[in-house]
Amino acid sequence: MGKGKKWCLLAVVFVVLFGFGRWSAHKAAEWQSTFAVVPQSENWGLGFGAEGTQPTGNASAEELKAYDAYYIGDASDKCIYLTFDCGYENGNTAAILDALKKNEVKATFFTVGHFLETSPELVKRMAAEGHTVGNHTYNHPDMSSIADMASFQKEIEDVEKLYEQITGQKMTKFYRPPQGKYSVMNLKMAKELGYHTFFWSLAYVDWYEDKQPTKDEAFEKLLGRIHPGAIVLLHSTSKTNGEILDELIGKWKEMGYHFGTLQELCEGGLSVTDGTSTEHMAATE
Repeated sequence: MGKGKKWCLLAVVFVVLFGFGRWSAHKAAEWQSTFAVVPQSENWGLGFGAEGTQPTGNASAEELKAYDAYYIGDASDKCIYLTFDCGYENGNTAAILDALKKNEVKATFFTVGHFLETSPELVKRMAAEGHTVGNHTYNHPDMSSIADMASFQKEIEDVEKLYEQITGQKMTKFYRPPQGKYSVMNLKMAKELGYHTFFWSLAYVDWYEDKQPTKDEAFEKLLGRIHPGAIVLLHSTSKTNGEILDELIGKWKEMGYHFGTLQELCEGGLSVTDGTSTEHMAATE
């Protein structure tokens, strides 16, 4: 083969490879853009430092604030925001309401469809006694797996409709993601629907009906890890919570804490200092 033909062949190979490289880079960028719209799932989790200090979350208070979302309050205010997740009723919610009424504490109850369907009288009592009833979705799914607004909106609005049928009132637009599973897309969709999203800065394993924590175990977690601005998550299914809540509220007050509402948290803004975490926990701890 002559030199001229060799150079022509090399030129053709170069053009083909260069063109393929540019095409590949273009397709890679296109595929990356396509996959980027899939929501990335997160599990809400906390890291705890020294006793009495605020824990860190896997998103900061300031980052969440962009989506009208919260997990903690003011670091300089010994205020507790008491919340309950209500998946179903097993006889403990009335005792919880009794303790709240006795101590003049207002809480937020995040309810699912099953609780609303089976316990309308308790829901009416919550509203009548000045508590907030929030939205925990109708079917309690993994909301982070939902990428379209129509499906997300249905889970939310079905709860709103049933609550309004029961109480004759509009539901306060407070939302808690089931199991703490979420995506940034979820936070954006909740905000678009006019909702504030609430995670938590203190919780403990209290939801296993046949494996309830003892009083001492509950106090160890709920007194030892309490901190200024705490959004406390408890489950209304817990027999232990029903039995200890009156005493627990009294002990928190003895420690110098007072109680606020999530409405006040939304209106009051945040002054948060994140400490250095020495222990990382799953969302359920």
